[in-house]
Amino acid sequence: MSIFNDLGLNQAIVDALVDLGYQEPTHIQKIAIPQIISSKDDLKAFAQTGTGKTAAFSLPILEQVDLANKSTQAIILSPTRELAIQIAKNIDEFAKNIKGFNVLAVYGGAKIDEQISKLKRGVQIVVGTPGRTVDLIKRRRLDLKSIQWLVLDEADEMLNMGFKDELDQILEATPQSKQTLLFSATFPREVEAIARNYMKNPVEITAGKKNVGADKVSHECYMVSDRNRYPALKRIADINPNIYSIIFCRTRRETKEIADKLIADGYNADALHGDLSQAQRDMVMQKFRSKHLQILVATDVAARGLDVNDLTHVINYKLPDQAENYTHRSGRTGRAGKEGISIALITPKEKGKLRPIERKINKKFEFKQVPNGKEICQKQLYTLIDKVHDIEVNEKEIKDFLPDVYTKLEGLDREQLIQRFVSLEFNQFLAYYENAGDLNGSDSNDGKKFDDENFTRFYINIGKMDDLNPAKLIGLINDNIKKQNVEIGQIEILKSFSFFEIDKNSTDDILENLGNSNFNGRSVIVEVTKKSKRSSGGRRKKPFNKFKSNGESRGGDRRDRKGSSSRNDNRRGESKNSGRRRR
Repeated sequence: MSIFNDLGLNQAIVDALVDLGYQEPTHIQKIAIPQIISSKDDLKAFAQTGTGKTAAFSLPILEQVDLANKSTQAIILSPTRELAIQIAKNIDEFAKNIKGFNVLAVYGGAKIDEQISKLKRGVQIVVGTPGRTVDLIKRRRLDLKSIQWLVLDEADEMLNMGFKDELDQILEATPQSKQTLLFSATFPREVEAIARNYMKNPVEITAGKKNVGADKVSHECYMVSDRNRYPALKRIADINPNIYSIIFCRTRRETKEIADKLIADGYNADALHGDLSQAQRDMVMQKFRSKHLQILVATDVAARGLDVNDLTHVINYKLPDQAENYTHRSGRTGRAGKEGISIALITPKEKGKLRPIERKINKKFEFKQVPNGKEICQKQLYTLIDKVHDIEVNEKEIKDFLPDVYTKLEGLDREQLIQRFVSLEFNQFLAYYENAGDLNGSDSNDGKKFDDENFTRFYINIGKMDDLNPAKLIGLINDNIKKQNVEIGQIEILKSFSFFEIDKNSTDDILENLGNSNFNGRSVIVEVTKKSKRSSGGRRKKPFNKFKSNGESRGGDRRDRKGSSSRNDNRRGESKNSGRRRR
């Protein structure tokens, strides 16, 4: 008898789990499943990414669904369409032995008419993204008045992506009598506020420690100069020949640039970002999940909700501004009990960003040296030799060719054969790293070249006292400029005013349209600022993550920022050094 029988699940579900290879419940499943089945109390559950949360909330709901009733009985909200699709797929697999059950994923990027048609035919469980769910509610095609269960999966990520308004609308459309199940990897203030406002005396369960990183993930840090960040990335990939990794970048532009460089340099890589169509995203993810891609370069938003197992590494090309985002990034590896490595590439001036992250994950970063050329060549060579040694020889298939091969190689002894083999496979690699220098630490050119010189910096006369935050500022820009896909750079929200940066090609658009807008009843004033020529010895303002203005990232950093009332700023960027290598 399966251990899942002891959790209160019926035999049809247990048989499906056994067929799917589930051997025993995870920690969160052992706690959550009996709680949800036996009690109607709301539930606030902490569980790290990759611990089996989907089964923890979907199995007990599936156990209790009324199959004779075709109306929607449960709504599960997830931050991204990829995660919504994955959850619906998992539930469908769990229910493969249950006749009369239907589940539907509703999300943007797919034809809404098809989703409406399936809703009409009857669906007991709907899995949706906040935006598409609100759309269906407004169209009166999704009725949530009779639902019994509301699940908020990855609640912290939904709030980070700026979906608070949508969540409020959905929650208000649901009955008071429902059971609300809130699952989150971290519990920032905003998630706690959702729990206070929409849950009744929730039971709280925790599988692991709150707001810390996964136990199986080790955290490594490489300190390099700005201009050596990309060469260091390549060396880290080269010292790990079997790498299977997501590289996190901060903007779409950076994601495209890094992916293009890696592809040009011979790496098996591709990019995932908001400019891709749904079909393109699906194609990239299919290749990555099937391991036809070794490296996926992605923004935080594009990668949210991805369900990919067996990642060996997560690499932070640049650290996020919020420690919670680092927790989400690092949680992509070390899943299902397996070990993983989360790597951060930082410059000396970014070292201070590690401390709040270390407090959040309750672990220390291990500082590592960027490997040198000899170390990389040795690792690559030995990996190749191991593959040759361990290869399974199919004598039946190759025996007809062997006599000619032996004839061609006649006269070469064992050492000569090995030397020629190694040279054939390795000459170009050895040549590339022959005179490779040391990439560790800073150098005299660090920070002197400004890579974001295409941005214009603006002053705006509203700030925290006006209830402004980065997400609302991005929304204000979206609503008042004509162009789409405008790159937004640094954002600083101060008490009574703020600063932000926009692609300089949109300067006139910002001045003409945003400068004639209103925010919370207050007239908006926008002016171009100049970068200060002061030395950087004074107080240095912390940078905010870059965003596209079309909503790729709708979240924001809510930390208080203090700064001078001057409309000038001193900002340093980074220089580019692409480096080419043939394999």
